[in-house]
Amino acid sequence: MVETIRERIQQGLGPVELEVLDEGHKHAGHAGAGKGHFHVRVVSAAFAGKLPLQRHRMVYATVEDLMNHGIHALSIDAAVP
Repeated sequence: MVETIRERIQQGLGPVELEVLDEGHKHAGHAGAGKGHFHVRVVSAAFAGKLPLQRHRMVYATVEDLMNHGIHALSIDAAVP
């Protein structure tokens, strides 16, 4: 799933930096624990002039069909180069 997320964001946003981490191990005891929890750090010129919420929406748009189909939770750090 990490590679799929990475590919989608790469194609959709053309980032200069991209890190996708599987953080399922941090959610023991939580609903859906151990699967589907990811953190994304993405730096892209596509975010220029966008508010943080707009940046997050852009990232979500690249993986929209994976939400609840492999991704249970996604935390995002989105920045401009």
